[in-house]
Amino acid sequence: MKFLMDNSPEQLTQKKQSALVMGQLLTPLTRYADWGGQYAIDNGAFSGFPRQAFQSLLKRQSEHRDRCLFVTCPDVVGSGRRTLELWRYRAELFPTKWRDKAALVAQDGMEDLSIMWCEMACLFVGGGDPWKDSQAAADIVRTAKTLGKWVHVGRVNTPKRYDHFAALGADSCDGSGVAMYDHMLQKIERRNDPAPSLFEGCGDDGKGV
Repeated sequence: MKFLMDNSPEQLTQKKQSALVMGQLLTPLTRYADWGGQYAIDNGAFSGFPRQAFQSLLKRQSEHRDRCLFVTCPDVVGSGRRTLELWRYRAELFPTKWRDKAALVAQDGMEDLSIMWCEMACLFVGGGDPWKDSQAAADIVRTAKTLGKWVHVGRVNTPKRYDHFAALGADSCDGSGVAMYDHMLQKIERRNDPAPSLFEGCGDDGKGV
């Protein structure tokens, strides 16, 4: 599982030194320039869907859709039912040429609803923290991978969450903290490093030098 970063091309070039970084996450909120490699587009709907800005971003990227992994369909945070209703009306939100890139955002309660697996290019795991880390969300990820779908996980900022979804077979992830702070990415990179010895840095006699 590798990161898509909501960063500028210059910042991303720096972060790309990490083996855990694969590309860029573009959003209608930050509107960073395209870095020229693999990318995906998020809808920016966490605090209200910016429809005009979202469609403007799709228009800007239309000549580069071949490098795009997925585009998230607008969702309602915390509500699987309302998010699936928006999915059914996605033709009104997506230009025709982008519909084959559409990603469904999994939200709380979606495990008890009918998911149209054959219609999506990608499953984007959203939802509140308790639900995201639940068995219900894990089962949805397993179903997506069994059906050969790309799985992306949002808000991955800790080694624990990274390992959890990597073990489930997720393909990509993002995290605002990881995008902003290098030390958070480094903590995930070094999560399997051995713990430092009690006497690390000491001489052979354990008393230092």
